[in-house]
Amino acid sequence: MALVDIPGSKSITARALFLAAAADGVTTLRRPLCSDDTEGFAEGLERLGYRIGRGPDAWRIDGRPEGPGVAEADVYCRDGATTARFLPTLAAAGHGTFRFDASPQMRRRPLLPLTRALRDLGVDLRHEEAEGHHPLTVAAAGVEGGDVVLDAGQSSQYLTALLLLGPLTRTGLRITVTDLVSVPYVEITVAMMRAFGVEVVREGTTYVVPPGGYRATTYAIEPDASTASYFFAAAALTGGEVTVPGLGRGALQGDLGFVEVLRRMGARVETGANGTTVAGTGELRGLTVTMRDISDTMPTLAALAPFASGPVRIEDVANTRVKECDRLDACAENLRRLGIEVATGPDWIEIRPGTPRGTDIKTYGDHRIVMSFAVTGLRVPGISFDDPGCVRKTFPGFHEAFALLRKDIVG
Repeated sequence: MALVDIPGSKSITARALFLAAAADGVTTLRRPLCSDDTEGFAEGLERLGYRIGRGPDAWRIDGRPEGPGVAEADVYCRDGATTARFLPTLAAAGHGTFRFDASPQMRRRPLLPLTRALRDLGVDLRHEEAEGHHPLTVAAAGVEGGDVVLDAGQSSQYLTALLLLGPLTRTGLRITVTDLVSVPYVEITVAMMRAFGVEVVREGTTYVVPPGGYRATTYAIEPDASTASYFFAAAALTGGEVTVPGLGRGALQGDLGFVEVLRRMGARVETGANGTTVAGTGELRGLTVTMRDISDTMPTLAALAPFASGPVRIEDVANTRVKECDRLDACAENLRRLGIEVATGPDWIEIRPGTPRGTDIKTYGDHRIVMSFAVTGLRVPGISFDDPGCVRKTFPGFHEAFALLRKDIVG
């Protein structure tokens, strides 16, 4: 059995950084993820005038309920979607002029539903080039609050950004959602806001967020469930056994639901109070599965699918087309390069069983494409990547950790 130490959750670390920065007092974050995305988020906060002390196992953030500690700033968001979407929202609650830009990859990703909602709330926000994309400038004067309508069908991060903003407004927010993808990520946000002293109430499709701000706390970051999916899939594929401590019953992250997909395919799964174990049984059955709520694990399943006994069809994942790359097309192209028969539609992919051959995987600079097809590489010699280093976005030590896993469960 392999015991795998998964780094902290990217999603939880980003939310915790926002909450800590906005809270009244000093917050300690235990076991935060240290990666390009989270370092970029912390660097952005520092550019906005927040103080962060970063140690090897904990970060301490001096909260500023009144908003950024500088009157103007220029913030580079790197490739981070949470950084690019959450920090302009945080800045809007303060006072000053704040400019945000991002990498070419992040510049291509959409922002318009969020920035339109912020404008509806009276925020003076201007896109400098393409409407709905970075770069943008916020001329902040605080946010009054009130009612707003939001389309979160492309990304739940739009809703999370507004939820996090709510307690910093003068009168609170009522956010009515017309469409919503990746609901478990919103549930993470609501649970974390509760830990920082704010109770969100849901009334049908409307989220009611009270004013009053956040309280500082000590917050432990659980391991990243999306990252754990590659190690769980490795066990299911090879007949090995992998346990991830810290991801058990009560875990916040919906992506832990990926193990239920592996169970349906034939793997043995045990979820305890303090961890989850997946063991391969020598059987991988085909299936049809809706992954709307756990779409970040779609590439993991796609990379595993050729080894199933029947077709694997993944449905309701249109939002994966507006991630770091078009993940549906990226998975399809790479599977075809491996010699596998694939069909795709607007929001689905179907993969036929086959015998993959070694090839160079085209990563599109997307960390999840690399980590997913590393799973395929456990059974297929000759797989390489055109940009293996892009895993630094969420797991800089991934290749070393996966090599150790290979040694433990493959030999």
